[in-house]
Amino acid sequence: MSNQNVDEYLQQGIHGPKQIKPDERRKYLGTLRERVVVAMTQSEVYRKGLEPQLKTLLSENKEAHLYLNGNIDYSALSKYIKAAGNAGVAYTIVTNKEYDSEYGLVLAYEYAIDKEDITLSKKPRPELPKAQAGEKSLFSKVKTLFGRK
Repeated sequence: MSNQNVDEYLQQGIHGPKQIKPDERRKYLGTLRERVVVAMTQSEVYRKGLEPQLKTLLSENKEAHLYLNGNIDYSALSKYIKAAGNAGVAYTIVTNKEYDSEYGLVLAYEYAIDKEDITLSKKPRPELPKAQAGEKSLFSKVKTLFGRK
């Protein structure tokens, strides 16, 4: 063995095998961005209730794997563990003492799917009814009161 091979062998023994994109793996709870179906931030995971869109995604992606952030309280994660069990999706609780990811939940495959939007889509806010054309607004009434047109 050459000196370089010995040094490389020792480094792998100490630090483990080299990883591709280690920062991206830490951010997405051990997987790569290109494999992600959906990712929820920690604040989204702490919300009460389970997102109906997530239930649908779990049932549609049974071959995917659910990664849960182990730095989050188990009480907040339990509803997602139960939903994954009901949908037949495998899950792993990932705890990294050195890095706390912004994501609390990641649903991903073992291969690349290159999904562009990995957030849960928000429901469009209902539009407020606009004043009818014949009705005057309060501001226009005040203007006419003071004699301005």
